[in-house]
Parts: sequence; C-alpha cells; structure tokens
Amino acid sequence: AAVINFLILCLAVSAAPVRLGTFEVDATPPLGSPLAYDTMTGVDLPLSCRGIVLLGAGDPIVLAAIDWIGLSNDGHLEFRKALAKGASTRVERVAMHTLHQHDAPRCDFSADALLAKHGMGGKNFNVAHARKVIASVAAAVAKAVETAEPVSHLGIGAGEVQMVASNRRILGPDGTVQHVRFTATSDPAIRAFPAGTIDSRLCLITFWKGEQALAALSYYATHPQSYYRTGLANPDFPGMARNQREKETGVPHIHFTGAGGNIGAGKWNDGAKENRQILADRVAAGMKAAWEATAREPLGSGDVHWVVEPVLLPVGTHLKEETLAAVVEVETEPLEKRYLAAKVLTWLRRCQRQEPLELSCLALRQARILHMPGELFVEYQLYAQEIRPRAFVAVAGYGDLGPGYITLARSFAEGGYEPRDSFVSGAAEQIMRHAIEDALRGS
Repeated sequence: AAVINFLILCLAVSAAPVRLGTFEVDATPPLGSPLAYDTMTGVDLPLSCRGIVLLGAGDPIVLAAIDWIGLSNDGHLEFRKALAKGASTRVERVAMHTLHQHDAPRCDFSADALLAKHGMGGKNFNVAHARKVIASVAAAVAKAVETAEPVSHLGIGAGEVQMVASNRRILGPDGTVQHVRFTATSDPAIRAFPAGTIDSRLCLITFWKGEQALAALSYYATHPQSYYRTGLANPDFPGMARNQREKETGVPHIHFTGAGGNIGAGKWNDGAKENRQILADRVAAGMKAAWEATAREPLGSGDVHWVVEPVLLPVGTHLKEETLAAVVEVETEPLEKRYLAAKVLTWLRRCQRQEPLELSCLALRQARILHMPGELFVEYQLYAQEIRPRAFVAVAGYGDLGPGYITLARSFAEGGYEPRDSFVSGAAEQIMRHAIEDALRGS
C-alpha cells in the first residue's frame, strides 16, 4: 500500500500544472545617453527587456532577454539578482541574455566603479537608467508571478532561415583567416565565398493553455546587425522580426541570439539600409515556419527540470593585471580603451578569485534550452545538438559577456580578430564542451 501511495503521489506531482507569466518593459535609454559606440541622438525603434517566469516546478525559473549589446560582470549579476528577487527565487534559476544589437547600450557596473575612482564613472553607459530598467524589470517579474496562467501543453517547432547567416571567418589555403566577413560586407568577392559553418535552424518553443498560446521563445544564431553607428537606438533585424511575429500572432514573443560569435549576415548584406527589413522578413519567415511546424504535447511539473553547471574558464594568457590597471588610470587614454581595460580587469580578478560562470539547462519534456555565457562560436551550439540528437536543443548565447569571445582552441592559430578579443585561453574549449555534456546529460 505504501508503494502504491508513493506512486500515486509521484504521478500527481508529475501531472501538477505548470504556470507561466510574461513580462516586458521598455529598455530604451533617454536621449544623450551613451550607446555602445556613439551618443544616442534618437530612437529608430524602442528597445525592450522581456521574458517569462515558470512556476510550479520547484523554485520559480526566469528566462529574460534584453535589446542591449551586452551585460558583463556585475552588470549581468545585478540583473539576475533583481529578477530573482522579483520572482522570489534563487539567482541560479535566472537566465539573463542580451540580443547583442550594436546601436544599443552596454552595462557593466563593476567596470564603471573602477572608472569612477578616476572621475570617469557613467561615461560609457547611463548608470541611472540601467538601474531604473533593472528595478522596472524586477517589478514586472513580480507582477508576472501574480498573473501567471496554467500551462497545459508545450509546443516545439523549427524553421529554416534562408539567406541570413554566414560564417565570418574565411580561411585561406594555409588554414589561417584570409578574410573576415563582417555583418555588413561591401566587397562582393568576400560576400561570394560559401556561407560556411552555420546553424540555419531557428528553434521555437511555445507554451499553451488549451488552444491559447501564452508565450513564444525563439532561438537563432547570428550577429544581429545590418548596419549600425547611427546614434539611433534600435533592436535591428532580429528584434524587428520578433516584433512582427508578435503583432501577427498576438502572442508575447521573446527572442534569444544563439551562439553567433563567428556568424553574421555579411554574405547577404552589403550594408544597404534596405537590407535591414529584408533580413528581418527572412528571420520572421523562419519564425513563421517554426510556428507552423509546431507539435504540442502535455506539460506537467514533472516534465520541467533545471540544471546548473558552474564553469571556471582559464584566463587569456595575454591579459596582464598591471597593464590593464595602468590603462584604467591614465587620463590621456581614450575613454573606450579605458572602459574595455576596466571590464577585462574585472574579469581577470574574477578568475583570480576562482568565481565561476554558470551554464544552465532547462529541460521541458524532450526540449532542452541551454543558456550560455560569452560570445560563443557556433560550433558549441552544433556540438550541443550532437550530444542529444534525439532531443530538441535550443541555445541562448550572450549571457555574461565577461569572458568576451569563447572561440575554439584552433582559432588562435587561425588568427582573425575574435581570438584577440577573447579573454580566455584556447583551453576553454574542452572545459565548455564538458560543461555542455554535463548540463545536457544531467537534464
């Protein structure tokens, strides 16, 4: 009888309803604020921070994405702490990502604090606005918890995105980088090279209450720029595609940029302004195809699992604390260089303190959503899919951008600019691969 009662209890827990709440706040800074590379002079399209809260499967789970270029170090941590507080959950059950648009702000409170000691605080991003957005998101998360609705079904679907992604690293006969095909490439000869290693699949995960879709989450790997340095805040073509699909379906839509560190639209984009809408339409078509291909299955609390893998990455051998500290302190150095030095110095000291990054995985029946730090090469996303070939694996990149690019070990010998902008060594590849394996197999 005890065994039977236990089994009945297990079945009841597994069948218990999951609830879901959505949230969205405006994340557009005021005029005159610093964007990533320029002072903001206007708004092309508003920026947003949006996400979901999942309830009923242990402590609440929060997934969020913001239309900013990056959150690093304490910038990333402060967002997660606030979202955790809003949902009454633990920080390790919050996944916070940026889409990485370039006409958008950055946020790193720890780097700003270092610069503030030398009278340069608040010069690289609007600190007061960033904290206002954090407070607004935390309040929106709390409201999402209160208004959460029961989820009856999970939907999964995939669609091909045509003529958007292409690999940026074009190798020559000697195996080194011959050309870097940036997100806007004016040279037709460089655009003519094959697309190279990409992931053309867009993954879509939806949550349903009967026949009503409650939220849609999409995942696609590419740098999200068509053109930038306009001074006009905008979410660029992935954000436009997301907004378009949300308007068409009436369903809250949250988009995540996948492992797009070495992926961009350069093969299909010469930088002409009309290409922004063309690229947005192509991504939206992939989203629509994934929506139409969606298959639904019942979802209970026993189908939801959360796994966290702490990751200690080896710091880049080229990083020297005394050199970085000197750049931060020298008043004649350019502001952008001083900010980068402060950001990297923060990362270096985190590594010295053995503070791990977190890689997390949300399991929803046969679906797996992998939440990754850094600016990852697409090979990590493809590897994750290989680990669980029978699962539906979606990848969200651009979590904590403290480590910068996370390339492959061979990338350093191949050359190109990404290894130079990486703050970890080539030994990070095997550590990341093991963490991906553990997260996927543990979920």
